[in-house]
Amino acid sequence: MNRRHFLVTTAAVTALPLAGFASEFIAYQDGLIKQALADGKTVFVDYATDWCSTCAAQERMIERIRSENPEYDKHIMFVRVDYDQFANAPVSTDRGIPRRSTLIVLKGDDELGRVVAAASHRMIKALMDAGLAAATS
Repeated sequence: MNRRHFLVTTAAVTALPLAGFASEFIAYQDGLIKQALADGKTVFVDYATDWCSTCAAQERMIERIRSENPEYDKHIMFVRVDYDQFANAPVSTDRGIPRRSTLIVLKGDDELGRVVAAASHRMIKALMDAGLAAATS
């Protein structure tokens, strides 16, 4: 087996446990969040960049919490906004998003909570629990 084939096979096998895992984020596109809120959905929004270490820590914690309770994925839409691309767009400016590594939960016209630049299990779980409570009430 040549090195390239080995690396491709190893990468594919390593990714197998994640295949079909429902806890992915939907990549933001213009109008996505507004439409979801208009449809009555609860939306968890992750303003992140690929290069941000705090964002990566938040994402790992979100994935951990989501894996602990499948109800989150049943009732909450998870959206990732690329902050490098959308920092000056209405999706960020209309909600006063101060920086990357900002997490918010929305339902209707209300912001249910916000976490900025923290990857605390307690804080992120509380934010997700607020979204779940709103989605199921």
